[in-house]
Amino acid sequence: MKYDSDKPVNPERRRILGAVTAGGLASTLGGFASNAWSNQTVELPFANGTRELVSNFPQKSQMILLRTRPPLLETPWSVFDDGVFTPNSQFFVRWHNSNIPTRIEGAKFRLAVRGQVNRELSLSVKELMTTFERVDMAAVNQCSGNSRGLFDPRVAGGQWSNGAMGNALWSGVRLKDVLARAGLKADAVQVRFNGMETAVLPGTPDFMKSLSVDHALDGEVMLAYAMNGEALPLLNGFPLRLIVPGWYSTYWVKMLNDIQVLNTADDNFWMAKAYLIPDTPGANVAVGQAGVKMVPINKMVPRSFFTNVSDTTTLKVGKPQTVRGIAFGGDTGVAEVLVSSDDGKTFSPARLGTDHGKYSFRQWTATFTPSQAGKFVLKVKATNSNGLAQPATATWNPGGFMRNVVESVTVTAA
Repeated sequence: MKYDSDKPVNPERRRILGAVTAGGLASTLGGFASNAWSNQTVELPFANGTRELVSNFPQKSQMILLRTRPPLLETPWSVFDDGVFTPNSQFFVRWHNSNIPTRIEGAKFRLAVRGQVNRELSLSVKELMTTFERVDMAAVNQCSGNSRGLFDPRVAGGQWSNGAMGNALWSGVRLKDVLARAGLKADAVQVRFNGMETAVLPGTPDFMKSLSVDHALDGEVMLAYAMNGEALPLLNGFPLRLIVPGWYSTYWVKMLNDIQVLNTADDNFWMAKAYLIPDTPGANVAVGQAGVKMVPINKMVPRSFFTNVSDTTTLKVGKPQTVRGIAFGGDTGVAEVLVSSDDGKTFSPARLGTDHGKYSFRQWTATFTPSQAGKFVLKVKATNSNGLAQPATATWNPGGFMRNVVESVTVTAA
């Protein structure tokens, strides 16, 4: 199905289209390194976990600063208790190369589709919005290294706490439809995606990621021009980004401007050397273990969290307390969330909130009544609809990827 570009554009789409095409976005990326410092700090729950809270990145409100160039910004944990959709202004940020365009003329932007296709395309965002069917999907975008700072022993890389993730309602078009217009040749094997970020030093690998042709044509992979009803923020990929629901965000290429269909497996650095995980259950290996087959990271695994209680929470003895949080199933939906108030000895089902789709956060709630004064270890565990559950003990790998251990908090009753 195609949309007729001569038909009236609905008000929401007109507003988004106006934001994309009316001169693009201007920012002050060059000032990040010198101006991002703040007097406010937060303590993340691991050694050397002091981080600054900053509010001067373009289109962003208060964020946890990990690095200024390229920017790494973590979502403050309190945001996740406000609802299942993460505000654009506090959606986490992760870039690989430091040269990020500080101004993009949305009206002049073009997406190239080339390679093993029958006809090459050069598409504007307006053409994407008006000549292809629009789709909307709620999906979690999570950094492969989310929670890396909690690995024990510690590993190299960005020391994130649990906030390198977010959930949004993404609006855009199916990649499948765009590739159908180009027409894939019979020898097409993979589809490679490249964005507008570049490296400072010559010889630094260009950041590119690839999907198999079958995955690219599954009808779920999207080219998004909006999140949560607004044009993408600059730092989250304006004007166009790839959405690969159920897979880690390394594949969600930002400022996407080039799609190349390949007739051989992609051996670029970011596919062949980086973001590799052990080919073992949960990507788990022993510290120092050698000779393990490595494969590109791919599907996410289930996770669940507490959002309204923490290790600093004090509750009243004998008073019922609503405990709540969020969960997601990884590459499929949440089937069950279990909560324990006795350090995992027993678990009871939590109540699940509105289902916004299998790739979305889902809120859960449970009731806990402290029977006596003292400390109580609460645990939460999610199982997805494929039957995969969070492990009771943390997995480990040298990349610091895919942490999804059962989460715990210790509350005090008085």
